[in-house]
Amino acid sequence: MKKRKGQSEFVQWFGPLLDALRELGYSGKPKEVSEKIAQNLNLNESFLNEALKSGVNRFHNQVAWARQYLIWEGLLDSSERGTWKLTEKGKNTHLTPEESREIFLKWVEVNQKIRKDKTKTEIIEDQEEEGPDKVEVSAETNLLSVLKSLSPSGFENVCKELLREHGFQNVEVTGKSHDGGIDGFGILELNPFVSFKVIFQCKRYEGAVSRAQVGDFRNAMLGRAEKGIILTTGTFSREAEKEASRDGAPPIELVDGNKLIQMFEMVKLGLKPKTVYDVDLNYFERFKE
Repeated sequence: MKKRKGQSEFVQWFGPLLDALRELGYSGKPKEVSEKIAQNLNLNESFLNEALKSGVNRFHNQVAWARQYLIWEGLLDSSERGTWKLTEKGKNTHLTPEESREIFLKWVEVNQKIRKDKTKTEIIEDQEEEGPDKVEVSAETNLLSVLKSLSPSGFENVCKELLREHGFQNVEVTGKSHDGGIDGFGILELNPFVSFKVIFQCKRYEGAVSRAQVGDFRNAMLGRAEKGIILTTGTFSREAEKEASRDGAPPIELVDGNKLIQMFEMVKLGLKPKTVYDVDLNYFERFKE
């Protein structure tokens, strides 16, 4: 079978991922790890902004796949969702490209055996179009698909309900066109003495929100609110992220598709929880000898 271009590219991030986590103090949030790898290797901005057909950032997707293989190898801890953490073994492991390839091939072989045994566990040998953790990503993919299928006003209104569930008060959708990209506003009360007005923008996107769009939203926000939020089913370009946190400018919170899903999960809005058990392949590997 002919291999697709870019197949198994994530193997190159095995070593850099371990190095990045060591520099971060043995643990870090996914985005922190990706940023550290990009910084250490001085990766090109155009490469870092590439997206898959699904709108997911290609680089982060590959790093996440690398993380999954390192979990199976026992170098990363899978127990704490949302935080990537080195195991004791991982803290002292430095991988060469050859060693990384050996780990990859080892788990490909395990995958093939599992498929032959018709086990429900699924390990993907070569993957670029979806996320690395099927237990985590399947729900995210489904919810994102649903959100993208909503009407523009429907997406604005479900975002309104989401913000309410997260403690915002007096949340309203403006429903106005040509309002500088402002889709609604609300009040966030930090405590009985401190509260501030927030305006928000909702974007049902497949791709990345640009720096210019963030800048336009900030211009519309000036003089009307203390803080702004952009919620999207897509992603944000690196330039957009820099613009949102630019020194001397009013801050703008960016909520991409992944963070949006987390916000829905935190308050169980539109979601029915269920328990899913995944086989810990690393645990059983030592019993095969």
